[in-house]
Amino acid sequence: MPIERIDELAEEYERGRLFFDSKDYIGAARILAEVVAAAPDNLGARLLLARAYYHSAQLGRAEAQLRLILERDPAEEYACLLLGRTLQRQHRAKDAEPYLRLHAAMTGA
Repeated sequence: MPIERIDELAEEYERGRLFFDSKDYIGAARILAEVVAAAPDNLGARLLLARAYYHSAQLGRAEAQLRLILERDPAEEYACLLLGRTLQRQHRAKDAEPYLRLHAAMTGA
């Protein structure tokens, strides 16, 4: 990937973070979805996208992103927690339990 494109993606990621920080989760998700599409291996961008989806109640999309993250990095403790909470919000408490237990085991919480 050319350096100009990397710089562009970094700027878009920061813009997405600004939208997220100002609680415009739908706007953040729009921006971050493009970043993730261009850089699918960037787990930090994918996690922020999942968080934006979660906070904007796009729970199916959040779940999909979180499952991809955990597929690539099973030790990503925050993804475990957020996936558990996402499943709880979808009234899938039984599905959430293993992820919440795994998060607790990883963090001692």
